[in-house]
Amino acid sequence: MVSRRNFFKFGGLSVTSAGLVSRLFAQSAREQPSRLQNMASGVKPLAPEDFEARQEKARQWMAKHQMDALFLIGSPDLRYFTGINAGVSERTTGVILNRKGKPVWVVPAFELEMWKESIPSTHEIHAWQEHESPYKLIGGVMKDLGAGSGQLGVGPQVRSFHIHGLRRDASSLQLLDGAVITEGCRGIKTEKEIAFMDLANKITKLAYQEGFKNLKAGMSTGDLSGAISATHRQMGVSGSGGPQFGLNTAFPHGSRVVRTLKEGDVIMVDGGCSIEGFSSDVTRTIVFGKPTDRQRKVWDIVKQAQTAALKAARPGVPCEQVDAAARKVIDDAGFGPEYKYFAHRVGHGIGMEGHEYPYLVRGNQLKLEPGMTFSDEPGIYIYGEFGIRTEDCFVVTQDGARFLGGMEAQSIDQPFS
Repeated sequence: MVSRRNFFKFGGLSVTSAGLVSRLFAQSAREQPSRLQNMASGVKPLAPEDFEARQEKARQWMAKHQMDALFLIGSPDLRYFTGINAGVSERTTGVILNRKGKPVWVVPAFELEMWKESIPSTHEIHAWQEHESPYKLIGGVMKDLGAGSGQLGVGPQVRSFHIHGLRRDASSLQLLDGAVITEGCRGIKTEKEIAFMDLANKITKLAYQEGFKNLKAGMSTGDLSGAISATHRQMGVSGSGGPQFGLNTAFPHGSRVVRTLKEGDVIMVDGGCSIEGFSSDVTRTIVFGKPTDRQRKVWDIVKQAQTAALKAARPGVPCEQVDAAARKVIDDAGFGPEYKYFAHRVGHGIGMEGHEYPYLVRGNQLKLEPGMTFSDEPGIYIYGEFGIRTEDCFVVTQDGARFLGGMEAQSIDQPFS
């Protein structure tokens, strides 16, 4: 659960819990002579107890949904629960989280010594030879756990051939959709995870702000993207901003038509970075030169829609209601109906992945809870003219929601507060 009682200002960045932030960052903002120096160097990484807490949370969710274990392969899910990066190949490699105790790993025997270098010594490791079935091995592990004919959740990123193999060689197991576990755990962020996202969003906004200082007629989108990426690196992260110029901004995810910047062009930049694996996602739309009255009008409508969505977000509100709040503003302004100009949902979940569960979209009646994090990105796209989108990420708090990273857009002339 997220508390809003205490805030700590880190270079203009609001994050919850002063004590938490002092532990996360070895340096205070006062010790940094420039806000564009490395802002990530003092971040303290997740500790073993953080992963143990996540595994315990998974056990609670498994008990709630009557699953005996959860099988994961190399994916953000596996990294979330164990901190270990695992590639994906045809050789089954994964972990079995279970209700009985520590995680149990299944790995190819010829890679066993390599895996011992990264898997904690307190975890069990079972290895299979090239001629053996890893799925029979998984069935044997489940039997050892007292669940030989039990219910095994399968992570949503487990590939289909693994599922077929389990059905063939561990047929006594009941395979269930494990997304209810992974999404249930990852959907609610801890204060430490929210602090990571706060900083990531702050850095991206600062990178855009610096990148916009390089605007000049004739530049390419690559020139602007390069400037934004360089500023991200200066602040200690690998990040990007994907720009579109002029008519291309009417394409929500960009156009392949190559355009260089000219006076009066709308500029849209969408991108982000990550801190300790937790992502930012920011879009800003400005004009190179003096905006037209129509550009100003559309920008203002989009901003009003973004504000309406944020105000609608609070615990107990269905996800779809946040989308509806933004869509009503745009429809009432004459840019409806439905998806005619506002062509996509208002937001997506965000965390270890740029887009993840849950989604702010019509039909999703899941109720918001404190600690959920989303993008808030309404847009109006007019083919043959231009597109406008403003995006910030937010976290649901005990009594509402707040944007991550501060620096909200104020106007088409002032993209950062």
